[in-house]
Amino acid sequence: MRLANWTPPPFPPHGVLQGRYVRLEPLARAHIPALWAAHQGQDQVWDYIPNGPFASEAALGGWVDQVRISPDPMQFAVRMENGQIGGTLSLLRINPAAGSIEVGYIVFTPRLQRTREATEAIYLTLQWAFEAGYRRFEWKCDAANLPSRRAAERFGLSYEGIFRQAAVVKGKNRDTAWFAAIDAEWPALKDAFDTWLDPINFDSQGHQKQRLSDLTAPVLVVRDPGR
Repeated sequence: MRLANWTPPPFPPHGVLQGRYVRLEPLARAHIPALWAAHQGQDQVWDYIPNGPFASEAALGGWVDQVRISPDPMQFAVRMENGQIGGTLSLLRINPAAGSIEVGYIVFTPRLQRTREATEAIYLTLQWAFEAGYRRFEWKCDAANLPSRRAAERFGLSYEGIFRQAAVVKGKNRDTAWFAAIDAEWPALKDAFDTWLDPINFDSQGHQKQRLSDLTAPVLVVRDPGR
């Protein structure tokens, strides 16, 4: 099918993405002390990541120095509403010619996990990608990483299958689960996220009134049978 008026979108600028609750900042050396403090005793967050955990702040700093200048993956530090750094994520496999982009390399510490900030961090990457003109937004994870698979579906990304023996990570086989949303689904996804992130969706203790998974469920083309 020929695309009418198709123009490849721009490559992401490595700038700040600002939300209501969270701020995505280009990863920099200045983030190293806060990242090191946030990761203390939390080695498990690196289980499905090719790098880490790191034995020292200097070792973490070496990784930051290596990746902070990379245009792909493009790494961001996640600054929470209270000013703390809660982890990192990246935009990667950026292919403007195809109009596809992926969010990944997500390393959220427990202080960030299962918070409004964590959800908004993903939303900001979705929002930037689709509003910049990307056609396809991908999420890939180790098929054994069930929390990541559940998160992808909660965010309204449809299941696209398992790529068997797709990689070797830290000496272990990785089957990769694929999820994606496309541009035609973005208006409904945006409405779902905006409804969920609205302050009126939370009570005085910060508990949600509507679940994001309920709001995004109508967008899903295929659900993950293994979640």
